[in-house]
Amino acid sequence: MSRILVSDVKDFVGKQATVMGWVRIRRDHGKLIFLDIRDRSGIIQVVVNPQVSESAYKVAQELGVEYAVSIKGQVNQRPGKSVNKDLESGGFELEATEIKILAKAATLPFDMGSDDLKLELPTLLDHRGITLRHPKIAAIFKVQAAIIDEFRNYLKTQGFVEFQAPAIAPAVAEGGAAVFEVNYFGHKAYLSQSPQLYKQIVMSAFERVFSVNKIFRAEPSVTTRHLTEVVSLDAEMAFIDSWLDVKDMAEQVVRSILKRVEDTCAKELKMYKVELPKMIDKTPYLSLKEAQEKIFKNSGRDVREEKDLNPEDEREICEIIKKETGSDFVFIYGYPTKHKPFYVYPNPENPEVNEGMDLLCKGLEWLSGGRRVNDYDQLTKQVKDWKLDPNKIKLFLEAFQYGVPPEGGFALGAERMTMQILELSNVREASIFPRDMERIDERLSTQKKS
Repeated sequence: MSRILVSDVKDFVGKQATVMGWVRIRRDHGKLIFLDIRDRSGIIQVVVNPQVSESAYKVAQELGVEYAVSIKGQVNQRPGKSVNKDLESGGFELEATEIKILAKAATLPFDMGSDDLKLELPTLLDHRGITLRHPKIAAIFKVQAAIIDEFRNYLKTQGFVEFQAPAIAPAVAEGGAAVFEVNYFGHKAYLSQSPQLYKQIVMSAFERVFSVNKIFRAEPSVTTRHLTEVVSLDAEMAFIDSWLDVKDMAEQVVRSILKRVEDTCAKELKMYKVELPKMIDKTPYLSLKEAQEKIFKNSGRDVREEKDLNPEDEREICEIIKKETGSDFVFIYGYPTKHKPFYVYPNPENPEVNEGMDLLCKGLEWLSGGRRVNDYDQLTKQVKDWKLDPNKIKLFLEAFQYGVPPEGGFALGAERMTMQILELSNVREASIFPRDMERIDERLSTQKKS
């Protein structure tokens, strides 16, 4: 008999079926053994009764948590009082007639049977190979998969072409020192901070492109919102009229992602008892100066001379906008040109500020982007002004010698979006195998230094 998934048991009531999965919970009640069996689609209760099958009961007595099993039996509807309303399959159970052990499991180092996995973050990550099996932890990455999948799907409907950018680069696209240097066969190279320069090159051929890339930031900070390796969702588009075209496309992408999560991850959102961030019909947008003025009027904190928003500023402006408009999102634009990368387009009327933007949600930056410099002469001048070596980005500059139209783009952080949607307390929870200053799978602080 071929295997069926737990999600399909409703179609087999009164019939024999075989499910395969892991033992999530075992409960012994008198002469009955109850098993919760987990597969990729859900969880179902299995009843093992020696009066129905002595052989199945004998095998069940050996079972422990996380044993991989194959169980054959009859699918029955559960009596009304025993229906588990928290499970999609909670109205059904499998009465076992045959059990096969596919793989045994050692005794777990902690309890995995509760609905909430109450572990400290270091323990949660130290045992990632086990904790990922918990339904609530797995839910995080089902949501993340939906985010990434919809990013791809929506942009394809808008004529964007996917490409893969390299992770090793000869130069630093973003500027600054927060990069990982690589000894590349005796030559100096870097792990990519961003696919920015490559997506602009590819855009010059295809007009609209996107990529899903791992990027690397060697920032010496240990915060709840920073990682050294993240998944960046990047898009770039040509023939724009202004940075507002980029803003509008970015908003449409985020709106489509939220709708996808709402439609396909209702169970996961319910597990975390969260509601999706509110995106109103037209997301508000403010210049940096306007945002700083609102903060000053709201709380008296004077940040009007600062070059950027700090985390406290981001939280406060989001709270102000929420009260004023009901939106959990706000775009901030018009940052000082000299404090952003060389390729960001200066405002023609006021070159001291640029046409870059960030999208904030509930006090956290989800997205950055804006219009790029497309004129070759202006670009080479800014490369010089930013004190970059043009020979290191020759491939990039060459593309702009040969007719690149007005263009722009944006990038989203998959982990930050996941963290915010599920209201996680630390972005490491939203990275399936997080990297930071203190961890590469195992905690570096626990290793012996040579």
